[in-house]
Amino acid sequence: MENIKVIIWGFGAMGRGMADMLLDKKGVTVVGVVDLNQALIGKPFTTVLNRPEHHGVSITDDIDALLSSVKADVLLLATDSFVEGAYEKILKAVSYGVNVISTAEEMAYPRAGHEVMTKAMDQAAKAKGVSVLGTGINPGFIMDLLVVALSGVMRDVTMIEAERVNSLSPFGPAVMHEQGVGITLDEYNRRKSDGTLAGHVGFKESVYMIADALGIKLDHFEQDMAPIIATEDRKSPYGEAKKGTLAGINMTGQGISDGRVMINMIHPQQIEPELGGTTTKDRIRLQGRPEVHMTISPEIDGGLGTIAMCVNMIPHVINARPGLRTMIDLPVPRAILGDMRDLLETS
Repeated sequence: MENIKVIIWGFGAMGRGMADMLLDKKGVTVVGVVDLNQALIGKPFTTVLNRPEHHGVSITDDIDALLSSVKADVLLLATDSFVEGAYEKILKAVSYGVNVISTAEEMAYPRAGHEVMTKAMDQAAKAKGVSVLGTGINPGFIMDLLVVALSGVMRDVTMIEAERVNSLSPFGPAVMHEQGVGITLDEYNRRKSDGTLAGHVGFKESVYMIADALGIKLDHFEQDMAPIIATEDRKSPYGEAKKGTLAGINMTGQGISDGRVMINMIHPQQIEPELGGTTTKDRIRLQGRPEVHMTISPEIDGGLGTIAMCVNMIPHVINARPGLRTMIDLPVPRAILGDMRDLLETS
């Protein structure tokens, strides 16, 4: 059986991490890498990764030429956070009969806010016999899929609370912009007021994924944010916050059912949190019978976690029924330590 053939679209922090991980996996080959950074075009991706022991294809900025010349099994899309940004790229890949895994946070459960685009992507994928999945560490696992899985041991659930206190340091420039890292408090207030400051993207998707999985009828969803101000200078690979500027944002979100908070999300994120005395963690509390409490400290690394989720879901997306899928539709994610081809279903 031939190796699984993978294209990576977007060679920033997440795309590079996926490529690096794939080089260490059995039964899979990176057959294309696409990025708009002109400084990278024409360079073997393995050279950019400083992996000289491997020979890698050269990076290109022409996705159409690549898709028309290379037969790929799956495309890892690491370019956007929002459905509107990923939508046309997904349709393009699907039109060539390629399965897609997207890191776009809203793609984890796009039906929560983009019904028309969700139906279009689902229909396009079904027409070509391929599958589309949005996933990552969060949304995609910590504050939604893991919550759903833990509820499986309960007779009833009366309230759900998920908290993730994490570091933004592994993420790239797009996330730094969304979180306002390095901006002044005045700039934060202006961008919050005019709606140009995203903060954490994916609360709505996580809340509706949980609600739909458990059969909870929500009245509505709401969210808010508050600034996290650096009390000292901080710097990460892709962001910098001087003392007195934003190190990140504390996001909260709620799913309201029968007039009360049924699903509560708490998510402070910042670069280099330990410099401000913050200990990272993941915590889930499910009220009901029996009560379930889970804490992971320190947090699951957000960068490595997102990279691994996307790579480890490759065979499951190839096996999936055609259409737009979510993490609650597919097998339990797991590390793949053997040959990826062994997980492929053969007819």
